Amino acid sequence: MSYSKVIPALARVKPGQLFGVRLRSTVASTQHKEQKTEDTPLDPSCTIVEKPCDVDLISGKAHTDGQKISIDFDNTQEAYKSKDTLELLRSLLVFKLCTFDFLVDKNKELMDLSKKVLGQRLFEKLMKMTFYGQFVAGEDQNSIKPLIEKNQAFGVGSVLDYSVEEDLTQEEAEKKEMDSCVSEAEKESHGMDHREKKYKAHRQFGDRRGGVISARTYFYADEAKCDHHMETFIKCIKASAGSSVDGFSAIKMTALGRPQFLLQFSEVLVKWRRFFNLLAAHQGKDGMAILEQKLELEQLQDSLIKLGVGAKSDIENWFTGEKLGSSGTIDLLDWNSLINDTTKISNLLVVPNMESGHLEPLLSKFTDEEEKQMKRMLQRMDVLAKHAVENGVRLMVDAEQTYFQPAISRLTLEMQRIFNREKPNIFNTYQCYLKEAYDNVSVDVELSRRESWYFGAKLVRGAYMYQERSRAAEIGYEDPINPDYEATNRMYHKCLEYILEEINLNRNANVMVASHNEDTVKFTLEKMNEMSLSPTENKVYFGQLLGMCDQISFPLGQAGFPVYKYVPYGPVNEVIPYLSRRAQENRGFMKGSQRERSLLWKEIQRRLFNGQLLYRPVY
Repeated sequence: MSYSKVIPALARVKPGQLFGVRLRSTVASTQHKEQKTEDTPLDPSCTIVEKPCDVDLISGKAHTDGQKISIDFDNTQEAYKSKDTLELLRSLLVFKLCTFDFLVDKNKELMDLSKKVLGQRLFEKLMKMTFYGQFVAGEDQNSIKPLIEKNQAFGVGSVLDYSVEEDLTQEEAEKKEMDSCVSEAEKESHGMDHREKKYKAHRQFGDRRGGVISARTYFYADEAKCDHHMETFIKCIKASAGSSVDGFSAIKMTALGRPQFLLQFSEVLVKWRRFFNLLAAHQGKDGMAILEQKLELEQLQDSLIKLGVGAKSDIENWFTGEKLGSSGTIDLLDWNSLINDTTKISNLLVVPNMESGHLEPLLSKFTDEEEKQMKRMLQRMDVLAKHAVENGVRLMVDAEQTYFQPAISRLTLEMQRIFNREKPNIFNTYQCYLKEAYDNVSVDVELSRRESWYFGAKLVRGAYMYQERSRAAEIGYEDPINPDYEATNRMYHKCLEYILEEINLNRNANVMVASHNEDTVKFTLEKMNEMSLSPTENKVYFGQLLGMCDQISFPLGQAGFPVYKYVPYGPVNEVIPYLSRRAQENRGFMKGSQRERSLLWKEIQRRLFNGQLLYRPVY
């Protein structure tokens, strides 16, 4: 079966049919052999990336002649050469304030009080001298140009994000979430359905902003609002195309449609994956690595017949075409293709009953409007992907909560299969704080090999840890997060090394190392040295947030690596929610390590002793 027309054809397929027929699962099991990597993810909602100017300090030729990549992250003169001394003092002040729990916990209240006492004008000046000036570039596209040009002159590109957020109370957010995540069929069933509690909306977690760091949150209002989000993303794509040769733009799926679709689709994908695991267990192959589970074809057919999945003649016909089962075995990717190509039992979402093996509808029905809403989400995705390709911009799809993520990854994968035939235009995001992260990466890389398309990935540690853990504990399902920080580090490094090896093998993959962790950056450089991967090949990118980890970003940029700063902008009053998250995040970041503060202080002392306190960057 050809998948080259999958996404364009989505507009002509009913969502109920789509679930059973077209898409391939990327939901990975929680079983894996070992773990190899928590810092801040880069999850901007609408982004424009400008490629940093090339600094030919480490050329591809020099590297192939045996020169190793070596970057000194302790050289403060180089790290902070783009900053004047007042900027360094501001950074020191802001980072120190972020270590005081009282100030961080009450940051919104204190900002509101300051506004009342000082008045709007003085309040804005105070914010621009402190938190706003540290983490936000300016109020509009014109006011941020000097910062972007300066960073670019020192080898660092910019990822622009208009960081204004909808001002909703917790009650308003909860109501919007429940209205958009509960279908008409669920309301009528009164809980007597086949839905799993993880993939159902729960009012106590309806405000998805709680326990989230960095990532913007979208709440569904109506279809017109989703169209508005799409148009905003399109403007970002076009702006990116006009500002760089190899730009990036990022999107969030929850901005493009009703989240009910993502919840239901995710549950279907997970249940089909479990069904495969059940069949593997019947053949004594449970516990094996995902891609090593190869089911004997004859035994598989017998199991499906005994479970009542279909008649013998129907099941035998399933294994014809595309050489399925020609080797006498079926693995996970074959299984996904089998289900995609042959499951036409119902026009509704169908899932296997784990007790009987029978296929049952997830819901009794969809309303006409619900089907139209699902269809429009897929159409918006297709429009964005086409705009990105036409404008020469790479599209990054941000990761979200685990109850949405299986569907998000699956739909992103389908876009990759269509639009990544000639180069990696579409990038998926992998959250390495998840137990299943390596399985997800390895399965998707293997699929890209088999189908000969370019794999593109952004690796983050994750933005939803506290929310995910709290939700799992209260609702009652397995915690999807790695047990501790070190396990997440190992997982990150394991996923990263796997992708780097893929790049080394065939150069058909790209990866964005979106990390503030200096050890992770050094790990990446070491592996690039071992594999003779030159920074000038533009296969490995680095990303950090504006106002953080300059001692990592700028040395990388000046050494010729593609490195980017996520640059938020917007009016002072309207980016307060973003600034509040920055304070929350920096509390943990700065308490965990005083390295950045010590380097800032070291550079200030160096300038003092060398008579350079009035230093001004020249570019």
